[in-house]
Amino acid sequence: MPLSRDRVLRAAVAIADSDGLESVTMRRIGEALSAEAMSLYYHVANKNDLFDGIVDVLMAELNESVDRADGEPGDWKAAMRRRILTARQIMLRHPWAPRLLESRTTMRPAVVLYHDRLVGLMRSGGFSYDLAHHALHALGSRALGFSQELFDPSAGAVAQSDRMLADLADQLPNLVGMLSEIAHDDPESTLGWCDDQAEFEFSLDLILDGLDRLK
Repeated sequence: MPLSRDRVLRAAVAIADSDGLESVTMRRIGEALSAEAMSLYYHVANKNDLFDGIVDVLMAELNESVDRADGEPGDWKAAMRRRILTARQIMLRHPWAPRLLESRTTMRPAVVLYHDRLVGLMRSGGFSYDLAHHALHALGSRALGFSQELFDPSAGAVAQSDRMLADLADQLPNLVGMLSEIAHDDPESTLGWCDDQAEFEFSLDLILDGLDRLK
């Protein structure tokens, strides 16, 4: 089968899924496609173009999935929730995707299309454009199915932080008390340090309920 941009990008996605985004190199893609790495440059100009193309493949999958998940028109909040949680399933399928999206300096057309459809849902539910604009800011990355976290320590750093908190229990009674009760023990639903499904849905519902009262 001849090389094409689509084959190159899909090979890159498969490598990221199996070994992480940092493993996506021209050499690895060439090996996967039984092609010389230099021949890939006929289809992707450079690594930045490669990563933009990966976003396009990811968002094509996401937009197709959320369109299939659409139900009957009516309740804007239920429809928004369904679309966003469907988007999250794509993110969980490709756990490297949030980091890649955060690294892009411009929004790809398919990302813009996804947000346009969210605005359309809100407009159908009675939102003004001004409130829809506020809503997109409030949702932030959650609109795409993941939460951007201020801190995202490695496993070793988490253990070190736990020891530090234990040592400072007298000075930090509230944080220590809170952290002794909470647990994020479902790795299949987790995209970050505290970005697990329960926390994601809690935040999403809080925002959607608040927006519903404002419209």
